[in-house]
Amino acid sequence: MSNFSNQLRYNLEKGSKKYHCPKCHKKTLVLYIDTETGDYLPPEYGRCDRESKCSYHLNPYSDGYVKIHVKQQKVTKVTNGTIQKRKYSGTRFKPQTLQNKIKSQTKIVYFDFETFKETLQPERYEKNIFIQNLFYHIPFPFKADEVTKIIQLYRLGTVANGYRAGANTFPFIDLHGKIRAVQVKQFDEANHTTGTDFLHSIIEKYYNKNNKPLPQWLIKYNQNEKKISCLFGEHLLSKYPLNPVALVEAPKTAVYGALYFGLPETAENLIWLAVYNKSSFSFDKLEVLQGRNVFIFPDLSENGNTFKEWETKAKYFESQLSETRFILSELLEHLAPDNDKNSGYDLADYLIKQDWRLFRKQKIKEKTKSESDHEYQFDAQYLSAPQKITTYAEIKNNDAKRTKINEPEKPLLKTKNFISANKKQVEKRAKKYPEIWSKDISDLEIFFFNNEFPNTTVQLNSYSIISDVPKFIKSHLSVVKANNGNPTFSPYLSRLQQLRQVLTIN
Repeated sequence: MSNFSNQLRYNLEKGSKKYHCPKCHKKTLVLYIDTETGDYLPPEYGRCDRESKCSYHLNPYSDGYVKIHVKQQKVTKVTNGTIQKRKYSGTRFKPQTLQNKIKSQTKIVYFDFETFKETLQPERYEKNIFIQNLFYHIPFPFKADEVTKIIQLYRLGTVANGYRAGANTFPFIDLHGKIRAVQVKQFDEANHTTGTDFLHSIIEKYYNKNNKPLPQWLIKYNQNEKKISCLFGEHLLSKYPLNPVALVEAPKTAVYGALYFGLPETAENLIWLAVYNKSSFSFDKLEVLQGRNVFIFPDLSENGNTFKEWETKAKYFESQLSETRFILSELLEHLAPDNDKNSGYDLADYLIKQDWRLFRKQKIKEKTKSESDHEYQFDAQYLSAPQKITTYAEIKNNDAKRTKINEPEKPLLKTKNFISANKKQVEKRAKKYPEIWSKDISDLEIFFFNNEFPNTTVQLNSYSIISDVPKFIKSHLSVVKANNGNPTFSPYLSRLQQLRQVLTIN
């Protein structure tokens, strides 16, 4: 360890004392301590000695612990294997053993990967109702290559047999590519949900029905207290470290968002993620969004209850996650009729009735019969007249149907304008701030210029992995230099400083 790291307040404990590693479960974990007080940091902060076989290392500097937690909590010394944590306010927590705390934090059993891979078999997509609807049955079908990219991006799959045959699978994949859960949804020809399940539940029912013993992986998997423990699409965060995020409730809505607004192929495009359901808008899931600009689109609800709940939570989460900004869209709340609110409509219910090419700035033209089967003939009436948007209010008599006439701009094209307006405001604010980061930028440029970089991936923090270090440095430096002093872009500066810290220590 370098002389620079020896000057840091938080360092790995010296000596031979070891604890159980949360990754490999061997007693090879060296904990971080506060060199000023001699106190241990929370037990997840440490490095496994089995560097070649395990490589677990959670650094308090690289994941924001120092900035976020130090001012809020204090950890007393470990005595006889126990710790006690106390907030500065004086609130006391029940002491627990260090090993039990590590165990409780790492009790995740992942979905069997080989079973998950079966859902991705190419021949199954012909039976996938959701995917086939995107090609043929919805009002504005998509191009084959666009749908293929979405399938590959989110790892969408198909249930081939049984009572859910033809259903689409939405896997919840975490930052490290591990499968946390696989949601199964059946759809009608309009891509409205007709049934919801989980793949592990379907498999369990099959084995029980045929009086067969459950696979060992499924027995262990069922012991998880929480199956949906990450965001849908979370694995994309490490792949696209620069992009802002659009957050919705359901995986289907995230898929439609990506189809309409475009894939995160440039640093300006949104990564569309989903929390799963209303109650899943929680800190343990959203903390992976630290350092990002996050546009949030809550589902509609009676009296706007979901919007109010998420807005309150977002304000609190923002105060806990440094350099993170949550921006809630109020467009649907203002423009949707009460029947739609009472029925719990979401962004996808409106997007599906709009022409996706209007959102993607692509040229609209009529298609000839000689073009691909996955292309379609554009009906010119959608350009020459206001669009008819039919909405259904499911009330007790189930006989209420109303037709609402909207101009093509309302409401979803305004959603596009809302996102664009926020980006323009960010660019406009950039000109107002003095260049207060000049020294920081200069120091970083000198450091990166005078050092060589690893060819392997670098774990920036517990939520981010850098696959191409030189490219990461070049893009981040470009952003901070172009927006010197603008606090909106401070996450880029912070990530560069984190990277310098990680490279220095390692």
